[in-house]
Amino acid sequence: MKDPVYTSLAKDGGGSEINVVSKRKFKPTPEAAAALKEKFVKIEAARLQKEAGNETNSGPSGKVKRRDVKKILFITHFNTFLYAACFFIQTGALPYLAKQLEADPVTFGTLQTVFSVCQLLGGPIYGRIGDVLGERTALLVALSSTMATYVVTGLSYSLPVLFLSRVFSVMMHVMQGSQMIATTLSTQENRASALARLGFSYGIGMVVGPSLGGLITKHYGEQNAALFSAFGTLIGLLLVLVFIPEFKKEKKEEKTIFDMKKMLNLILLPGVRGVLLVKLLCGVPIGVLQSMLSVIAMDMFGLAPDQNGYLMSYAGVLSMIMQGVGVQLFTSRMTDLSVVKFAAFTLALSFYALGYISGLTDFLLLLAPLVFSLALVNSVLNSSITKQVPQSDTGTMLGINMAINSVIRTLAPTIGGFLLHSYGFKSIGMLGAGCNAAVLVITKHIQF
Repeated sequence: MKDPVYTSLAKDGGGSEINVVSKRKFKPTPEAAAALKEKFVKIEAARLQKEAGNETNSGPSGKVKRRDVKKILFITHFNTFLYAACFFIQTGALPYLAKQLEADPVTFGTLQTVFSVCQLLGGPIYGRIGDVLGERTALLVALSSTMATYVVTGLSYSLPVLFLSRVFSVMMHVMQGSQMIATTLSTQENRASALARLGFSYGIGMVVGPSLGGLITKHYGEQNAALFSAFGTLIGLLLVLVFIPEFKKEKKEEKTIFDMKKMLNLILLPGVRGVLLVKLLCGVPIGVLQSMLSVIAMDMFGLAPDQNGYLMSYAGVLSMIMQGVGVQLFTSRMTDLSVVKFAAFTLALSFYALGYISGLTDFLLLLAPLVFSLALVNSVLNSSITKQVPQSDTGTMLGINMAINSVIRTLAPTIGGFLLHSYGFKSIGMLGAGCNAAVLVITKHIQF
């Protein structure tokens, strides 16, 4: 005898009717209907995900062919590598170019501050460009700004022109534009891994750039190193023009780029506020350490310039390892909050130990947990902050996130110089331990 089949009507909480066909008698209550509706939604989502064909839904980008997604991500990763390599080629040549133009250390420090301030001002606005005009347009703007910066740097034969080159960097946010594309083409579940893989590509460029830049500077001069970076950036710009499409966005409301009220409202969201505070507390100590790394390498360990370059490459390799493999390993097994707590605890211990190192070997060993933990927490925070806002505002949120990095880069040299001069190297370790201990406390009161 066949099982009986029951057909009944139920109303969910919103008042809409659901036709239920089941082998079990269905109780037509709103709660049962809501539970059944949720189950059906999950089943339908799973079916769509497994549906045969060559198309995949990518959020606001609409339907993008699967093979096109792979191509877009490949070009995005290659551009991230190219941007990082060109950036470090130019960055390595910049101090020598400034010295050639008779800039003293104070003037060079001011030059770096001008760059950080321009990045700080441009970051949130650049994010709005991505949300309003689209990711492709934003990436083209960033690459154009980067190329202009390098061209003017390469043509700088006086200090005023060199300072002018930093002004063009206001929209120099290629990494942020790449993060927009990775965010659009990822789900919330795999977003941390997607952003970490971008960091891996950036890390390869960070390893290749300084060595290549040293060779170019040595044989062809500082100006030509900057112009070489401009040429590399031009290649990236052409790749975007040819291979990156413009993603379709849902237009729910009229948007303007210079919407400061919108940016402020996003910052004041409870979840966003907490994530930005954690990012600031985790970022300041490592920013101070990075800004003083050349001084520490020279004064404490007696390293020559080429050895200092090897030290930077070593840090880049460590970052690549974590972002290429480690982030996915952690995020697939732990919640975002658990990962942040773990990383903050490791950073607190590592910074505390930093105050008691006795030589270069100790420093190299301690860099591993420092770099690993920082790469882990940054990837998770970058992912978490985009989950706190609608998909249509992720570009703006990434811009605000980048502005925090710029604030850190602006303040770090001054804080680091003061700490080293007044309290010695140990004070940087104590600062890091204190900031990360504070992160462990405030994570009890914020949401991810």
